[in-house]
Amino acid sequence: MRLGVVDVGSNTVHLLVVDAHRGAQPLPATSHKIELRLSEHVTDDGHIADSGEEALARFVRDCLGVAEDQGVEEVMAFATSAIREAPNGEQVLERVRADTGIDLQVLSGEDEARLTFLAARRWFGWSSGTLAVVDIGGGSLELAAGMDEDPDAAVSLPLGAGRLTRDLLRGDPPTPDTVREARRWIRQRLAASVRPISKVGPVDRAVGTSKTMRSLARIAGAAPSSEGPYVPRSLARDDVTEIVGRVATMTAAQRAQLPGVSRERSRQLLAGALVAEAAMDLLDLERLDICPWALREGVLLDRLDAMR
Repeated sequence: MRLGVVDVGSNTVHLLVVDAHRGAQPLPATSHKIELRLSEHVTDDGHIADSGEEALARFVRDCLGVAEDQGVEEVMAFATSAIREAPNGEQVLERVRADTGIDLQVLSGEDEARLTFLAARRWFGWSSGTLAVVDIGGGSLELAAGMDEDPDAAVSLPLGAGRLTRDLLRGDPPTPDTVREARRWIRQRLAASVRPISKVGPVDRAVGTSKTMRSLARIAGAAPSSEGPYVPRSLARDDVTEIVGRVATMTAAQRAQLPGVSRERSRQLLAGALVAEAAMDLLDLERLDICPWALREGVLLDRLDAMR
């Protein structure tokens, strides 16, 4: 059957359409992405502005139109931290429901971590042993670790690249003092929360997911996306440290010239690199293997498991 999943994140509204069959890998049929940057429609008190509500409803309608054109039989739609944390989140959900007929399901941070872990486990398989997964989104950071398909520990923290750029890294580029203070704050917040992950024990394979991780790996010399998803890609901790030092003094326009960095995501690159470096340091991870599957695929796999 043909399934679609609409992912409303802090940066994009993304539709993924796959052909799914019992016992087979879900095969991507098409992908449709719209840069929304919902975090830029958040007021000082955390509410999503009317402009954000209107744009979100319009973009979800666009995704549904593409899904219909592609012959999708079932559409799942979910939202993450941007709506989860907004005081008027329920109002936004009702606006989308009224305009599109779609019930956006708001995932908890723990569910985000759990489903992303499921996707990484299915991609790398049982031979990977104990997995640790690091996922950096626009609004939050998810960490998970364990031996099974359901992680033994899952943590979600408000350390997304878009959020940190907005709150801690103003300036183009930010001043050295600003970067230093952001680094200190990120590490303090992370150090206070990583104990559940560390308690899982030694990790056999550490995995990184998300656009931020793919961009950092590409800067460090990983193969471009045009070479396909099966080419092994990885990101070393020493490379992340070098990237932090390099991009901290660059403007957003200069960062956008780096391989794998889009103009839309260039401002967030430094924040993402600081979070990746901190997570790898504090969890003692020398290298992350980059997984092309993440939360969207985890949602689809979870749905397929329920159907069986």
